[in-house]
Amino acid sequence: MPIAKLARHPLLKAWPQDVRDALPLALWSSDAIAAACGGTASAEFEAAGVEMDSRDVRPGDLFVALKGESMDGHRFLEAAFAKGAVAAIVDRPVDYPHVLVADTTAALHALAHAARERSEAVRIAVTGSVGKTGVKEAIFACLDRASRGAAHRSVRSYNNHVGVPLSLARLPARARFGVFEMGMNHAGEIAPLTGHVRPHIALITTIAPAHIENLGSLEAIADEKAQIFTGLMPGGTAIIPADSDWADRMVRHAEVTGAKVITFGRKAGADVRLLDAIPVQGGGSLITADLGDIRLCYTIAEPGEHWIVNSLGVIAAVRAAGGDLASAGLALAELGGLKGRGQRHVLKVAGGTALLIDESYNANPASMRATLKALAQTPAQRRVAVLGSMKELGDFSEGFHRQLAEPLGDAGVTHAILVGEEMRALAAELGKGLGNSLGKPISFAHCQGADEAIAALAEFGLGHGDAVLVKGSNSVGLGKLVARLTQGA
Repeated sequence: MPIAKLARHPLLKAWPQDVRDALPLALWSSDAIAAACGGTASAEFEAAGVEMDSRDVRPGDLFVALKGESMDGHRFLEAAFAKGAVAAIVDRPVDYPHVLVADTTAALHALAHAARERSEAVRIAVTGSVGKTGVKEAIFACLDRASRGAAHRSVRSYNNHVGVPLSLARLPARARFGVFEMGMNHAGEIAPLTGHVRPHIALITTIAPAHIENLGSLEAIADEKAQIFTGLMPGGTAIIPADSDWADRMVRHAEVTGAKVITFGRKAGADVRLLDAIPVQGGGSLITADLGDIRLCYTIAEPGEHWIVNSLGVIAAVRAAGGDLASAGLALAELGGLKGRGQRHVLKVAGGTALLIDESYNANPASMRATLKALAQTPAQRRVAVLGSMKELGDFSEGFHRQLAEPLGDAGVTHAILVGEEMRALAAELGKGLGNSLGKPISFAHCQGADEAIAALAEFGLGHGDAVLVKGSNSVGLGKLVARLTQGA
């Protein structure tokens, strides 16, 4: 058919129009950046991405030369352009295409706010003591599948005072959904982050003693996490874990903002309530949930009871955002573990294969218990746990580490490798000869660092059918052990 005649075909003429079709394909143009930041562009250009770390720059990126107390991004301009940056935001004239501003940090914030204002995307903010990265990724997967690639999210754990504005600045004008993770170490850190994003939906995964050294109590942690509701858009939705001891406290925080409150969990009366969870082959679960007006049945690929409840929060967020629940169910069934947060590897060992569960990125008392419980449900000849210290627990540290003896025993762990000074308390507890679920004492080794742990695990020797869990605070460096194990896996 001739092209002229094809263009007049009734089906093409009736093709649905979308206002986003008129928006630019490039993430940012030089004019748009200059207008947003109040700066001056040295040349015309278009950028496909925004980056602040020269090591992560990809061709087509805009490099933001941020300045900190001990670091100046302007020192890395040459490296950024060598990797393919098309331009930079700078506070001094340079010999590269750039936008000149007075303050590069303020410019990044302005660019983030401009991205927010130009987009009609539904914005979802996620925080919590445990599980926020996994829940963020799950919500993104559900919405990205439903929108056929029109969803955006924070990458990795870009959840702080720099990462959140950077993630927001990367929000494409054509996006239909944006999912942003928010973290904190001290009081007063969540409110500025939610103020940047101004979410339509804000979700708290759970409250646990992460960063309790700085906050002082679980009540204070709940109060700080609930500050995510202060940034909600008018008419926004607050999603709260009904099973939390501090659920009512968080609900009160949300109600002060005028938000619509949705609760999720096992508790009777939860708006998204678990009715049934049946284990499925491969470690996941078949979930039946009551959403009030409908019941939903779906499968989650991720193992562990914590993911059963997490999935209810994901479903609540997807529904509040106007996403498709059928697509969400398919996405949850295919969701894989993240590097350092549940990713599973099959290792070649003497006589066959062993399973490695990589939880090396983060750890606190609640997540330790959850992953040990998941380990208990993992079929294995022997279960081995490599546990690194849990940081930022302050005066509570010794008690929380010592209390891991019980979940270790319940998980049927045969051998434990304990890494870090804080783990000395758990080593002392295991030294009393406490038995595991099979009634046998748990053998253990206490190491100071990742290198010693690698040697200790090699000395123990993994065999066919073993399952080994690696979990600890990121600063302990157990990612090095995972990397060593997975080389050639």
